[in-house]
Amino acid sequence: MPGYEVIDKKELYQCEDILKKSKTFFRMGFEKQRKGIFKVLEFEKKFGNYFNAKYCLGVTSGTAALRVALASLNLKPNDEVITQAFTFVATAEAIIEANCKPVCANIDDTLNLDPKDLIKKINKKTRAVIVVHMLGVPARMREIVKICKKNKIILIEDTAWGCGGKINNKFLGTIGDIGTYSFDHAKAITTGEGGMVVYKNKNHFLKGKAWHDHGHENNPKFPRWEDTRKSSGFNFRMNELQGAIGIAQLKKLNFITKSQRKNYYLILNSIKNIKGLKERSIPKNSYISADALIIIVKNKKIAMRCRKFLLKSNISTKILPEAYSWHFAGKWSHMKEFNKKKNFKSSLKVSEKILSKAVSIPIFVKMTKNQILGIKNSLLKSLK
Repeated sequence: MPGYEVIDKKELYQCEDILKKSKTFFRMGFEKQRKGIFKVLEFEKKFGNYFNAKYCLGVTSGTAALRVALASLNLKPNDEVITQAFTFVATAEAIIEANCKPVCANIDDTLNLDPKDLIKKINKKTRAVIVVHMLGVPARMREIVKICKKNKIILIEDTAWGCGGKINNKFLGTIGDIGTYSFDHAKAITTGEGGMVVYKNKNHFLKGKAWHDHGHENNPKFPRWEDTRKSSGFNFRMNELQGAIGIAQLKKLNFITKSQRKNYYLILNSIKNIKGLKERSIPKNSYISADALIIIVKNKKIAMRCRKFLLKSNISTKILPEAYSWHFAGKWSHMKEFNKKKNFKSSLKVSEKILSKAVSIPIFVKMTKNQILGIKNSLLKSLK
């Protein structure tokens, strides 16, 4: 967290190509006017090269990426899609908007999808699983991939929080069948708003590409206003300015990830001997993107006490412990799709217990020695 820290003239130079040369904000058509400049297409190609992803589709947001990913599949009304109890509300919203039933599995000590509870939630109606790499740490992908393959279920990776992270030397978002990314203001790389969907299957890609553009197939035999289509869809097209900023930001991703990891481990090493706290579990062979450092303490009262002392040192917390109502399914009382289910809240007690004891410290590219010392001293005071 986040790409906005490193915005400089490079983003401006990319945007000037549009403002001074092509003067075209729409990603398609207008070939004579745009002088060969296609920023979204260039961003998609460079993103694919960076992540070794075969098919990439730029969209308007991380939420749109999830919705387009689901639209790429042959899902039917009331098909079930499993996700995890700890995720941003958009994950569940996308499932509901796809006219499917959202099912929430508990998290484990990684604060991501628990493979053991995933097995319990799978039934004959299950068509897809959305695993979320929350706050920069990978889920237990080896186990989850194996479960999905055994049950012939599509696996979607929500990588909004994990862009640049890896597990077993593979980039997060490229391990499952489909991966989604968010480029909002607070993500590893930002285009203001924006997202990306990456695919392994060409048919899924073509269906998603058409659906995100009102069903347009972009048939080269016809001009756009006479284009062919086989389905309807919506408008989730990324615009050229977003694509331009994305190109500049992508070049900085390696630096961003390395810088965040450096600060993550500087903080962790400074607090690791403090009694009463432990780091969240990280799966073996993980290369974390280090969006946040999450520590687990004894109980909710101590977690809130940690936050109090951190705030006194002008250090914020991120989602945990104070603001997980937007990120925990057990708190989504406004969603009838969950609340009409019998024993829904009680089924997520395991997740709630883990989250109530968690403290999330946001990691930045630029952190001073005084900030790191302030984190250490605040935790020492709160855990006395």
